[in-house]
Amino acid sequence: MDILSGLFYLFAMVSTLYVVHFGLYLVGANFYDIWQYRRLRTEKNMPAPATKPIILSEFDTPALRPMSEVAGLVSIGISAHNEEAVIVRCLESIRKSDYELFEVIVADDASHDRTRLLVRDYKQRHPEMNIRIHRIHKQGGKGRALNTVLKRYARGEFVMTLDADSLLCPDTITNAVEYFKDPNIVGVAANVQIVAEPTILGTLQKFEHMIGYRSKKTYSWLNCEFVVGGVASTYRMRVLREVGFYDTDTVTEDIGLSAKIIARGNRTERLIYGSNVVAMTEGVMTFRALVRQRYRWKYGSLQILVKHRRLLFNPDFRYTTALTMYRIPVAILSEIILLLSPLAWAYALYMTFTQYNVSLVVGSYLTITAYVLVILWFDENLSKRSQLHLTLYAPIAYFIFYIMDLVQLIAVLRCLAKSPTLISQKDVGSTWTSPKRIGKRLANIE
Repeated sequence: MDILSGLFYLFAMVSTLYVVHFGLYLVGANFYDIWQYRRLRTEKNMPAPATKPIILSEFDTPALRPMSEVAGLVSIGISAHNEEAVIVRCLESIRKSDYELFEVIVADDASHDRTRLLVRDYKQRHPEMNIRIHRIHKQGGKGRALNTVLKRYARGEFVMTLDADSLLCPDTITNAVEYFKDPNIVGVAANVQIVAEPTILGTLQKFEHMIGYRSKKTYSWLNCEFVVGGVASTYRMRVLREVGFYDTDTVTEDIGLSAKIIARGNRTERLIYGSNVVAMTEGVMTFRALVRQRYRWKYGSLQILVKHRRLLFNPDFRYTTALTMYRIPVAILSEIILLLSPLAWAYALYMTFTQYNVSLVVGSYLTITAYVLVILWFDENLSKRSQLHLTLYAPIAYFIFYIMDLVQLIAVLRCLAKSPTLISQKDVGSTWTSPKRIGKRLANIE
């Protein structure tokens, strides 16, 4: 077999896998929507958790409060490191929630700006809100910061975690809690959307999140979700105590937590995606920041796969076949395909410019564009105005996605350079630096 033939088969394999997955995601999303419709109909007449505001003293300590959790109470943990540009906006979105039974605990991870002052000022202006802030004097990363405050101060039956640049819709907490009427559900991943920015980079991140989170519908339907991000993720407190809260030996503590929960078995304790649990977060503002962010995410994801490698093809009855025989293998295979993607690109360009055959490029373009449009037009959380606005960008989505492919390729190559550390599972710590925040006020959340 010559090199050209090899490239052809490689391109055909990659293209086939992409098309199969696109089809699976579309079909799976439809079945997920049917499941959601039936769930809402079933739970419509079920009694909702009692909701009334509670106010705890700022000097409340574990020794003074009841050891048992408060039924229906949601403890909202916010990790913050130099977040003066966005922390008030985050608190304001929580205050407007239609779910009243919550407490807010801010973990001030060694901030040296006005974060702590702004939180205290907000608490004084809104005494009806139950807000506490606890300063951590030595920066140790999001996982350690959240562990410190949740273990010692959280009293909720449920725990929701936020980044300081996050924003919640009024019904986000209510919708998250509704899922826990099913006793088999132990964690809910939120539908995280990017705050709209009229730039190529902002549009790229907006599309990427929409497509990525659409796939979570399929993973939930198949019961094989194991990746739950840190923005508006919600868990039963009981489960967090059982697994020991966040691990701090990976750089993505949020995925580490969800994978650790799933590693106990996912047949009877499910992690699911809540498409109506909508939260917003800021995208990064520069290409350099995007590269740094995706390298961190990629490295952390590979750490998790190595750490829980026993899940790969594991026949244990505690796990669903979809998790061990499909989701985990595909997560590994996708990294291999990413490394081979430059060869597929090279073949497509070669055929285009030497054989005057544009069918490969045109076919790929039409497939991706159609897929993007379907996702846009059937997104239940977008207004008609936003759908129209993003539809105008859809024809160029195919080309700007190559930017993200390049970023992901750079990230995986950097991870390969550190493969000895990955394989040895050396503790690299999880300290963090907040990226530059936009911090603008939003008239509405979408």
